Amino acid sequence: MPVLKPLLPLFLLSAAVSHLFAQTYGKITGAITDASGAVVEGARVSVRNTATSQVREALTNQTGVYDVPFLVPGAYVVRVEKQGFKSATRSDVLLQVGDVARVDFTVDVGVVTESVEVQGGSALLTTETTSVGTVIENRRIVELPLDERNYLQDGGPQPERLGRAGTGRRSRGAQGR
Repeated sequence: MPVLKPLLPLFLLSAAVSHLFAQTYGKITGAITDASGAVVEGARVSVRNTATSQVREALTNQTGVYDVPFLVPGAYVVRVEKQGFKSATRSDVLLQVGDVARVDFTVDVGVVTESVEVQGGSALLTTETTSVGTVIENRRIVELPLDERNYLQDGGPQPERLGRAGTGRRSRGAQGR
């Protein structure tokens, strides 16, 4: 027991830090290019949450890529502006928990007063990560055909569900032998 006492603070710290890495946020990333395909460095990208009107901003790097992490799930409007180019806007970018939405823009040369707004567009593909996940709505859990609505109830093989190989009868564990 005395050996474990010095490890207690380390254990508590690791438990607290692991909570910080939970995937409760999403991220919007993308690349900005001009009509010729050249990258647009230093473009200002603003991401606005339509429910809260909170705005986060980022600048594109030397490769024309921007990254706006730690966004709460919801609908967003993404706007790109750069001196000497027409501004462009993409609305209804939907983020779920843990999503990485890639929103690329091609901006045209023009004066700042001109603006291009993209409505809809193609479906957003997740090319930034290999993880696959989904958000399950409460309605789907309630509609599961399970006793007491416990989604963990059908979590895997249980002895009373497995039959004996080749007999067509259900096993009774050690009693059935």
